[in-house]
Amino acid sequence: MSDDLEIPPTVPEAAPRAAARQPTAPQPGLRARRSLARTGAYLILVALALFAIVPFSWLVLAAFDRQANVFVKVPTAWTLENFVNLFTNQDGLRLIVNSLIYSGGATLVLVVVATMAGYVLSRYSFPGRRPLMLGILLIRVIPPTAIIAPLYVIATSLGFLNTYYGVTLVLASWQLPLALWLMKGFFDTVPIEIEEAAWVDGATRLKAAFRVVLPLAGPGVGAAALIAFIGAWNEFLIPLVLISDPDKQPIALGLFRAYISYTQVDWGFLAALSVIYVIPAVVFYVVARRALQQSVAGGLAGT
Repeated sequence: MSDDLEIPPTVPEAAPRAAARQPTAPQPGLRARRSLARTGAYLILVALALFAIVPFSWLVLAAFDRQANVFVKVPTAWTLENFVNLFTNQDGLRLIVNSLIYSGGATLVLVVVATMAGYVLSRYSFPGRRPLMLGILLIRVIPPTAIIAPLYVIATSLGFLNTYYGVTLVLASWQLPLALWLMKGFFDTVPIEIEEAAWVDGATRLKAAFRVVLPLAGPGVGAAALIAFIGAWNEFLIPLVLISDPDKQPIALGLFRAYISYTQVDWGFLAALSVIYVIPAVVFYVVARRALQQSVAGGLAGT
C-alpha cells in the first residue's frame, strides 16, 4: 500500500454571475418615453397649481383695488377703501360678529358635550355601546341636503328659527359625531392605570377625570375645538335654512347676499369680505394645529 496520496486537481471557482453581468444602458426610445412622461406629469402639476392659485390671487388683488372686476390684474393704485367700506357703510362688522357668536357658541357646546361623552364611551362598557357609536357616526354620513325639510320642521317646533341659541345648538350637533369619535379615541390612549392610581390616592372618579385624564387629553380637546370652530364658521346650509332675519345672518350668507342682491356686483367689497372671512379660520388653525397633529397621531389610534 503506497503512502503517497493522490490529491485531485482543484477546479477554479466560477466568477459570480452578478460580477460578470454588466449594466446595460437604457435604450434611446425608453429614455425618451420616460422624459416625455416626466414632462407631462410636471405640466399637469403646474396646471393644477395655477387652478388653485389664480382664484386666491384675484381675491387678494381685488380686495386692494378700487376698480376691481372679474379679471386678475395688479391694482394701479393700492387702497384700503374696500375694507373701510366693509366696516363703515356696509354690514361687514355685524356679519363678522354674528359668525363669531355662532362659531364660538358651537365650539363651547361641542367641546363640553364631546369631552364628557367621549370619556363615558371610553371608560364604561354597557350593552349597545358599539352600535350606538356606529349610529352616531352614520349620522354624519347623511348628506346635509337630505335633512333640510326635517331640520326646518324640528327647528320650527322648538322655536329655533332666527335665534342665536337655536342655530348654535344645531351647528354643534352637526359637528358632534366626528368630535365624539375623536375624543373617545384620545381617551382610549390614556392608560387606565394612571386613573386607578389617582383613585388609590383618594381622588373620586370625577376628580380623577378632571385633574388627571383631561389634562392628558388636552390635544384632543384642542382638535375637537378646531373642528367645531372651522365647521361652524364655514357652514352655509344650516344658517340659510334657519335664519331669515338679515340682522342675524353670518358672514357666509352675507357673501351670498352680496353676490346676488345687486345688478352691479361690487367686486372689491366682495373680495374684501372674502379676505376677512378667511382670516379667523386660518388664525384658529395656526393656534390649534399642534393639538390637531398630536390628536391625529395619538387620538385616532384608539379608535
